[in-house]
Amino acid sequence: MKRIVIFGSGSGSNAENIIKFFNHTKTAKVTQVLCNNEHAKVFERCKNLKIRCLHFNRADFSKTDKVLNLLKEQADYIILAGFLWRIPQKIVDAFPNKIINIHPALLPNYGGKGMYGMHVHKAVKANNEPETGITIHYVNENYDEGAIIFQAKTALNDADTAESIAAKIHVLEQQYFPKVIEEVILTTNE
Repeated sequence: MKRIVIFGSGSGSNAENIIKFFNHTKTAKVTQVLCNNEHAKVFERCKNLKIRCLHFNRADFSKTDKVLNLLKEQADYIILAGFLWRIPQKIVDAFPNKIINIHPALLPNYGGKGMYGMHVHKAVKANNEPETGITIHYVNENYDEGAIIFQAKTALNDADTAESIAAKIHVLEQQYFPKVIEEVILTTNE
């Protein structure tokens, strides 16, 4: 059974969904969640799910090997679920094609530094896009530039607001993210 460590920064709804999904499979198990925001709701969700959630700071992440060493001990795969920091090169190098992220738009559009959450949905609305969706992709050293694994689309109309777009994206995230992670693990299992 493969081990998954999730990185989160916010509410933790995707982390919770992934944890619950893998509680019912023999493919993988979430060993813990790492969070850079000590006030994030993901801590509460993890407590309720009896999953360890650790806070770390930028020095732990990029200036020392504290997070890298923990990952080497506890992870076969790393999943970014609402995590906003760029992954340091040393972690990317240690986990080639083993770090997976989800983005709330159809990359390569609406990606890059600062393009997350409502920023993405407001930009999609401002450009009157006829559709949007999610992109699940491998992580490399740049924001949102890793190879695309999967995309799912949803139609938009003139009545959509940034908030209704966010709700449509959330449905796609909940439906597809855990299943795509499992597919990646099954197809790359050594």
